[in-house]
Amino acid sequence: MTNQNTRNVPATTGGGFELAPASKSLFIKTFGCQMNVYDSERISELLVPLGYTIKDALENVDMAVLNTCHIREKASEKLFSELGRLRAHKRRRSAIGKQMIIAVAGCVAQAIGEEIARRVPEVDIVVGPQTYHRLPELISRIESTSGDTQICTEFPVNPKFDELPVERKGGSVSAFLSVQEGCDKFCTFCVVPYTRGAEYSRPVDDLVTEAKLLVECGVKEITLLGQNVNAYHGQHLGKQVSSLSVLIERLAALKGLSRLRYTTSHPKDMDLSLIDAHGRIPELMPSVHLPVQSGSDRILEAMNRRYTVADYLGVVDKLRTARPDIALSSDFIVGFPGETEEDFRQTMNLVKTVGYAQAYSFKYSPRPGTPAAAGEIQIEDEIKWERLQVLQNLLVEQQSKFNQSLVGAATEILIEKPGRYPGQLVGRTPYLQPVHVAAKSDNQELNIGDIIQVNITGSSSNSLMGTLGGDYIND
Repeated sequence: MTNQNTRNVPATTGGGFELAPASKSLFIKTFGCQMNVYDSERISELLVPLGYTIKDALENVDMAVLNTCHIREKASEKLFSELGRLRAHKRRRSAIGKQMIIAVAGCVAQAIGEEIARRVPEVDIVVGPQTYHRLPELISRIESTSGDTQICTEFPVNPKFDELPVERKGGSVSAFLSVQEGCDKFCTFCVVPYTRGAEYSRPVDDLVTEAKLLVECGVKEITLLGQNVNAYHGQHLGKQVSSLSVLIERLAALKGLSRLRYTTSHPKDMDLSLIDAHGRIPELMPSVHLPVQSGSDRILEAMNRRYTVADYLGVVDKLRTARPDIALSSDFIVGFPGETEEDFRQTMNLVKTVGYAQAYSFKYSPRPGTPAAAGEIQIEDEIKWERLQVLQNLLVEQQSKFNQSLVGAATEILIEKPGRYPGQLVGRTPYLQPVHVAAKSDNQELNIGDIIQVNITGSSSNSLMGTLGGDYIND
């Protein structure tokens, strides 16, 4: 039932709002995955015509957006803590006669929009990840009505991308490009099918157009995003349905685009054409994030992952055959309902067998509404933490070993930003490791966006150090 202080907004088209001079300030805080980072960028681009400019701090802003993620533990609690801060800011603004609009976007908004409006009536707008393109319309309503909370969390018939601005701002040498959303896998621990909806893939030509705009803004590296990115099946040449490898090939042909990546992939959808692309398309970087979650077939079945350990290892072997220098990263969940010591031992064996360059690992935490949350054999939190510590120690050891293996070697890096210290810049290797280098040498001066050869001189568990070691590859 809708709270009496809220209003569910019917599915209508946006528009009807007037452009305004740049006189209002906007603060966006992004939680969670790269998809949310992309969405926050599009939100900012969407609101610029309304007169908003981005601020990095919350003080004295006219509008604040929290773009939320439901994947991590205690996502709702963290949101309400943030809303407490925003409520205080809003009250201070109101005391001096100024309005402040508070919007909650993203997957938590999708999951508990009514609860947000009920618990924090100061929230003006709640939009799900498929409806943030309607923010201009919703802001107009808030500014011209009594201020009832506008809740917009339906799954629209037409994709939001058709309603977003064509323009892209860029602003960095690396950018995200959302190519696929939603998931049809229904892993028993995951909320994505319920908050992002069914799988949808954007047409190839639309993505090529957006990528061109990013390149024109100075972007040299694009990461293709999707909840299940290698399930991509966008339209191409009118009717033909294309795979991710076809899209990568089209994008790799763009002049000025030097690097391509993609995340997050599902082992079940790692087809031979995509594996082959790693061996024949130089712009496609030799790193793949391939989440496995567990090394136990019994737990994988309980998770509804749709592959076995043998299937996963087969994909790993094929990738390393196609591109021998490929680096793999992964995701792991420990303490899944019913996980035994033997199941955990099998996960450790898988990690030792594969050897990861980097990985993310988490203890299982129930997500309301997911099948796993109702599992009869929930693992004690103390056991989860013990297993997680053991696993993370091994993963950190493997990451450090991988980084150390590059010391003494030459590699290319894309310079992304200034370093922590004066005269220092930070770039990334093809394997995504940050490398700290001096900004100048006797015969070179580096700039953001340069792709250069460096000699790796040192490593830590998280980064590398290097010196200039060759000519510019691209500048």
